[in-house]
Order: sequence, then C-alpha cells, then structure tokens
Amino acid sequence: MVNVPVATNRKARFEFFILETFEAGIVLTGTEIKSVRERRVNLKDSFARFEGAELWLQNLHISPYDKGSYYNHDEKRPRKLLMHRGEIVRLIGKIKEKGLTLIPLSMYLKEGRWAKVEMALAKGKQQHDKRDAIADRDAKREIERAARRRDRD
Repeated sequence: MVNVPVATNRKARFEFFILETFEAGIVLTGTEIKSVRERRVNLKDSFARFEGAELWLQNLHISPYDKGSYYNHDEKRPRKLLMHRGEIVRLIGKIKEKGLTLIPLSMYLKEGRWAKVEMALAKGKQQHDKRDAIADRDAKREIERAARRRDRD
C-alpha cells in the first residue's frame, strides 16, 4: 500500500542541514488518530528529546477532534516515539555531538493504518548558509525561466 502524507515540515530543510533520516512510530490516543486522518497536524517548531532511554516528540500540534467529547486530547502534549532499542542507543550517541538535533520532516499514514513520523538527524544552519540556499534557489529558478523562454521562441 501507499503511504498517505498527512503533514510536512517544509521549513526544516531550509533551517537545518539534514544528515540522516529514519522512520519512527508514534503513540496516539483515539481522538488524536482521528484528527491525524483529517490532516489536522502541524509539525512546525516540533523536535524530539530523549528522556532516559525513551524518545519523546515535543511541540507537535494535533488539533482537537471536532466530534470528540470530554475525552479529547491535549493539543501539544509530548508523544512517545517508537523505535528499536539499537537505533535509540545509536541516536543518543550522535545527539551528544555538538549542535545535532532530531526534528520531524513529515508525518504519514503507512498502509492507511499506522501513523509514522519521518525524523531527521539535523544540524542547524547559520544565517549565511540560509542566504546561500536562497541564492541557489533563485539561480535555479532563473535558469528554468530562461530555458522556457528559449523553448517558446
């Protein structure tokens, strides 16, 4: 089956250098998964943090389910991420390196059933790196425009 994208963190690739990506399961309550299926998720400003030997996703915003009652969930509660023990141990070692962090790139439904988060081991960009990225993007756009003008003539 196909992975159904629910939300993406478009700013992540602009703000960070992506060193490595991996997939993690996420523990959700009943009303949370219903909101996820309605694509009411915002990954902006979210990050993962280790507490002991467990990985927790912080600041992930999942809107309350409209048809939920008093059982509705807290929008920004920490959510546990599920990974193999070996992967977690390896990531703890890498996080101890200076300047590395874990950020979510996207959230999707795998096989239409399981909520998964694509996580990235990332290093923050400095201001000059962001300016270089903008200049590269503008140059590519200008090359594409010139090619289209040439093809039209």
